[in-house]
Amino acid sequence: MEVINRVITQSLPNYLANLPVPKSFIGFARMTVSEWVSLMPFVGAVSLIVYVSVQAFKGKPPEKKTPVNLKVMKETGKVVNMVDIEDLGDKVSYCRCWRSKKFPLCDGSHNKHNEETGDNVGPLVLKRREATN
Repeated sequence: MEVINRVITQSLPNYLANLPVPKSFIGFARMTVSEWVSLMPFVGAVSLIVYVSVQAFKGKPPEKKTPVNLKVMKETGKVVNMVDIEDLGDKVSYCRCWRSKKFPLCDGSHNKHNEETGDNVGPLVLKRREATN
């Protein structure tokens, strides 16, 4: 604590008192290169403090809401597909990425979607369970 106390009460006031801060705007134009260089650490520290403070209070930008369904049956109010369970056969894959050209059936379009977006979506696979005796 003593070191921090010494920095705040002695070193910092001495440093600030020795900075070549002009008394007018014209004084800035008359400063030498070495005076400008001696101001750089102070200006950098103040800039960093202001930047960090602004970022802390800025908050996150609002999340952009984007639709999942980009093209399937957009003319309807809600996409609903009915399938009779007897018509399924042994196995069927349904699209969950909304990119399939054979919607509601999966055509593997999720693979390209996953590569482009980093997503991990796959199809819904329904298969008939083998009868057990």
